[in-house]
Formats: sequence, C-alpha cells, structure tokens
Amino acid sequence: MGYIPLGIIFGFLFVQAGAAWWLAVLASVLVFAGAAQYMMIPMLAAGLSVGTIALATAIVNLRHVFYGLSLLGKLPQAKISRWVVIFGLTDETYSVLTTMPANTTQRQMVAIALLNQTWWVLGTLIGALVGAQAQVRLTGLDFALASLFAVLTVEQWRKRTTSSPLWAALAGYALAYALAPQHALVIAIAVCVVVALVLHNRRRHKERPKHA
Repeated sequence: MGYIPLGIIFGFLFVQAGAAWWLAVLASVLVFAGAAQYMMIPMLAAGLSVGTIALATAIVNLRHVFYGLSLLGKLPQAKISRWVVIFGLTDETYSVLTTMPANTTQRQMVAIALLNQTWWVLGTLIGALVGAQAQVRLTGLDFALASLFAVLTVEQWRKRTTSSPLWAALAGYALAYALAPQHALVIAIAVCVVVALVLHNRRRHKERPKHA
C-alpha cells in the first residue's frame, strides 16, 4: 500500500505539469515504470520526442532485466500470467516475490503483481483528481518511498542466507559517496556487481569437486 502515496505524488505532479488527469491514470496502467514515470514528467513538459523518452526509460529500467533473469525459474508457465508478472516486475514487487515462501503458487505471484499495480493506479487517480481541482502541498509524502524501501530491506534481511549483499551495498555506497557524491549510486551499483561476481566465483570454486 506504500504505492498509494507514491502514486498520488506522480498523479499530482503530472496534472500540475499541464496534462489531463486521465492521461496520468493511463500512464500508470500502460507504462507502470515507477521512477521512470516521475522522470518523464519534465521530459514531456519540455516537449522532448517520444524516442528520447523511450531511450531514457529503457536505460533507467535496465535493472529490471536482471530482476527477470533471477526469476526465470519461478515465473508462471502460462503465457498471460507470465507476461503479467514480467510487466509488473518493479523494484518493490521483485523484493516481495523474492522473500515469499518456497511454496508460493504462480497464481499468488500474479495476484501480487496485479495488486501492486492496482495500488499505484489508485494513488495516481487520487493525485490526478486532487491536482486538477486544487493547489495542495505534498510536503512529507516524498518520504513514503524511503519508508517503503526500509520495510522491504527489513524483509530481505529476515530472509537472507548471507549478510554479504547488505554489507557490500553499505560499504560500496559509503565509498562511492566519499569519492564522487554526485555519482554515488552508479558507482555503488558497480561495486556491488563486482562483489557479487567475486562471491559467486568463490562459491563455485568451493563447490567444485576436488580430483585426487
């Protein structure tokens, strides 16, 4: 339900930028790209081409490719169900799916993906209608994203098999912020990828059978 305040902010800002309220809702139904939807507001307002916006969206959402790869063995087999989960695979949905019990059914995966998008669309509708009717300050609602990720982090920690990813992320961001604050996130992600590869290779080396 943390998607509701986030959707409200998007819908409000979208309408305040000069678009019709129903376009905000349509964007959340057909695009459903979270951060990329926030990004497209100033791009649309500036009159940038559809190709430019599509390229920027593809770059921002490139991480979802890796999300999908890690879930290939768990995705539903039925075509429609499979595409529903793939389409709705946001950061938050991925985090929820990866912390669910091993006996989670594919129908439940589809339900979670649909439910999360429903919350987002509902929030967008509320924000768009409010933005079209009145000038309302949204101070404080932006903290909803940080709160949502904090909850998701706790759930990931409870389901962890190793603490290495969390410590690698914290150390990577601390190092990146000290070296280049403006590019800290990108550098931290690169550091985490390197650490993940090193740990994976080390695990494979340990599991490799030793020949006499």
